[in-house]
Amino acid sequence: MTGLSDRLGAGAEGARLGVRIPPAGPAAPGEGTVRIAGAEPGADRAGARRRLERVLSVATPIGLLLAWEAGVHLGVVDRRYFPAPSEVLAAGWAMILDGSLALHAAASVQRAFIGFLMGAVPGALLGVAIGLNRYVRAALQPIVDAVYPIPKLAIMPLILLIFGLGELSKWVIVASGVFFQLVIVATAGVMNIERIYFDVGRNYRAGRWDFFRTVVLPGALPVIYAGVRIGWGIALLLVIAAEIVASRTGLGFLIWQSWQIFRIEAMYVGLTSIAVIALGSFAILGAIERVLFRWRPPQARG
Repeated sequence: MTGLSDRLGAGAEGARLGVRIPPAGPAAPGEGTVRIAGAEPGADRAGARRRLERVLSVATPIGLLLAWEAGVHLGVVDRRYFPAPSEVLAAGWAMILDGSLALHAAASVQRAFIGFLMGAVPGALLGVAIGLNRYVRAALQPIVDAVYPIPKLAIMPLILLIFGLGELSKWVIVASGVFFQLVIVATAGVMNIERIYFDVGRNYRAGRWDFFRTVVLPGALPVIYAGVRIGWGIALLLVIAAEIVASRTGLGFLIWQSWQIFRIEAMYVGLTSIAVIALGSFAILGAIERVLFRWRPPQARG
């Protein structure tokens, strides 16, 4: 009787402390262990960290914008050079209503995308060839190493001289920057594949296509895709520069024209539009990466 009262008292105390006391008698499988309420695995902590990261990613830019707005109204920030975010928003809304912002944004995205494809596809293929064949590498690697560091804006006058002021020159400017980026990244991706996978393919007498499909492509594609993300950022940078120099449409032209006539709010609208396009496009690239590389650890994906 004393043992039963002791167990009942221990059970009440355990319930108050969040400890489960196993019942008396033979222990069933899985019983006999003491569980602490709320002591879950690290999943809860990981979920809390992810929620905190999301909150910070949203709250930080909002806080900066609010501080900027307050600084303008308090006279701490010079309105002539840094107009309040509300004024930029009003100017952007007016440009959305009259269709001019959509026109400029669509022109820039189209030029960047076409130039990106013109540079990325041949660049990735050439990089794979350089990584696979030592003779191709010996012939072309010194040329790539010599030409890659040349600023693409420095050769813009030459490109304009050869291709004129039309759309082709802007595509070529973008492609020239993306091409060398993909060549270097694809070469590194292939050369960093562990040699044992090449040996396995040779031992199984894999054909050229099977060798490329089962060894080279899975091994190098994650690195190449990282180069694609970087290359797209370069494409956005170069298309804006090309539009500033030689264009009558596009966000680069909008920014330059706004500076010339001192429409500072419109200039900030152009800058903000570039940021929004970049944010949206990188989100799309990250979603594609998560689908393509499901086999990779989550921390290694975008």
